[in-house]
Amino acid sequence: MNALFECYATLLTEKQMNYMELYYADDYSLGEIAEEFGVSRQAVYDNIKRTDKILEDYERKLHIYSDYVMREQILSQLEEYLVGHYPKDETLASYVKQLQEIDE
Repeated sequence: MNALFECYATLLTEKQMNYMELYYADDYSLGEIAEEFGVSRQAVYDNIKRTDKILEDYERKLHIYSDYVMREQILSQLEEYLVGHYPKDETLASYVKQLQEIDE
């Protein structure tokens, strides 16, 4: 869920972002978040579960995280192949480096 949150956080409301960050990143309990925002524990729980589903729906439709993971795997394989077969090819190495920098 943390990875999905990183990808899609800007698509969430401020309250959703706050709850998710406190719950998943900062390891706050539902009770601590509820106290912080002056709402019930159940309200926090419902909001987090709803937001989990929203993030999963975004990923199902947009594939940003899964595409990122796949790109990383392919780039890693390409880099290994390059080192093993074309260790002195600076042009290929430059292209791989450019691709890696896109997601940074």
